[in-house]
Amino acid sequence: MASKADEVLRRIERDARDRWCPIIGPRKGRILADLVRQNKPKRILEIGTLIGYSAITMGKELNGNSEIVTIEIDEREAEMARRNIEEAELKPEVKVIVGDALEVIPQLEGIFDMVFIDAAKDEYLEYLRLVEGKIREGAVVVADNVGPHVYMTRDYLDYVMDSDRYASRFIPVGRDGIAVSVRL
Repeated sequence: MASKADEVLRRIERDARDRWCPIIGPRKGRILADLVRQNKPKRILEIGTLIGYSAITMGKELNGNSEIVTIEIDEREAEMARRNIEEAELKPEVKVIVGDALEVIPQLEGIFDMVFIDAAKDEYLEYLRLVEGKIREGAVVVADNVGPHVYMTRDYLDYVMDSDRYASRFIPVGRDGIAVSVRL
């Protein structure tokens, strides 16, 4: 039997196809869910909520003593995300913050065990640098859309692949890809 979260995800997938909404989709969603199951983060930061698909995907893998903080720049999309997340009946607390991630991240308190970046591609490195002081050793940083947008994410990829701060790998997904980096 499908959970309420699974039902909401299927509805979002149908709606996204009808109105071309760039959600991560089920293939990348399975990878993201696997990463959450494997790493068991207590606190996740998501940069780029859109309508809540990836927050629900991650949240359904967490228990009630976990938290997702997600940032969305567009008020309308954030409101839709809140409704979708509420309807999904997730166990963890999910906080949707409206604002520019470059301004919001410095204001966040506490430490994160996982970061999922899926917002303005040319700002990935800036997001990471702003959150680096808020992620623990062993934290997982996942960056979406680094395949087709490699020209926009090159500085980010060079940083996580070539620095001694991260152990990184690229996971191809169709014509797209995800970079998974573990903080050393």
